[in-house]
Amino acid sequence: MRNKSASREMTMHKRDYYEVLGISRNAGDEEIKKAYRTLALKYHPDRNPGDKEAEENFKEAAEAYEVLTDREKRQIYDRYGHEGLKGRGFTGFSGFEDIFSSFGDIFEDFFGFGNRRSSGPRPRQGKSLRYDLKFTLEDAFHGREKEIIFHKLEICRPCDGSGISPGTQPQTCTTCQGRGQVVRSQGFFQISTTCPTCHGEGRIISDPCKECSGGGKVRVERKINVKIPPGVDTNSQLRLTGEGQPGEHGGPPGDLFVIIHIEDHDFFTREGDDLICEIPISFVQAALGDTVMIPVLGDEGSHELEIPPGIQPGDIMRVSGKGMPSLKDHRRNGDLYTKIIVKVPKKLNQHQKELLVAFAESEDLKLSGKGKKKKNLWEKVMK
Repeated sequence: MRNKSASREMTMHKRDYYEVLGISRNAGDEEIKKAYRTLALKYHPDRNPGDKEAEENFKEAAEAYEVLTDREKRQIYDRYGHEGLKGRGFTGFSGFEDIFSSFGDIFEDFFGFGNRRSSGPRPRQGKSLRYDLKFTLEDAFHGREKEIIFHKLEICRPCDGSGISPGTQPQTCTTCQGRGQVVRSQGFFQISTTCPTCHGEGRIISDPCKECSGGGKVRVERKINVKIPPGVDTNSQLRLTGEGQPGEHGGPPGDLFVIIHIEDHDFFTREGDDLICEIPISFVQAALGDTVMIPVLGDEGSHELEIPPGIQPGDIMRVSGKGMPSLKDHRRNGDLYTKIIVKVPKKLNQHQKELLVAFAESEDLKLSGKGKKKKNLWEKVMK
């Protein structure tokens, strides 16, 4: 049997994260959390003292959980695998302290115990925010700068985020002695739980700040000009670093994700970087050929399309480079595909009927009936 620990030391031999947690690639957050809980409890070092293989399994499960519960890391991993994460600077956890520092609150939720090695509240990054932005197809073609208005929390200025009324001091929690956690023994576990008195803060605020009511944060309206690049599509995301909720206990702020939604267009349908439209022409234009002006996105607004003689209804003509700008390669555009729709007139004057009848006769388009004189097809249809 191959040594699992040795194989994990090399990135190229890392196991698939979905395989590690025993879940499918479309698993949701709750399923991922449940799978990780099972493995973390099974391989926790307090349950497996001195077991190196259990330690490696514990680290492996934590790394998989870290990636698959982070939207950005999971997208990178799904597209590029372990090498993609490595290229973005993610190399996993260096040891147990690193894991407990990141997931201490998760262990507490899972099992009622956290990082017994730490004391007091840890810095935590603020939560990310989402903003859904509607965009027209024309805006997506050109790229635009849009002002977005949203609400978020900010650090309270009068108390500088402490929640304490200026000029006063908090009191040390007597229940946990300022550690934020209370510890008790249960079997071979030393269980650490959040202090029920101070809720993990390690202190009691007797005189809260009047501006934020002791919360340390206030709700504000934020206005930002966002530059949307040409070629964005529905579900394209723009990440604005640091524009999310403020961090906890000195942690960094979260991010703001702007999600693009392209509105339906009256004339064009979009498929990736390509555009599709329908061009109506007369049956005379279809038979003889013609040059028609068709709408296009862009500064010129229209484009000459050469209709070849004999084109058939439903035929598709490609106009190179008249589609949407590519986000991957700004030097090129997609193509425009025009579907030909041949319009048949519903009403004809007498002269037009005679011309069509003459054309039908030249094509020998006739119908015959029993005991009846042969009638021209067009004469019958036009009655």
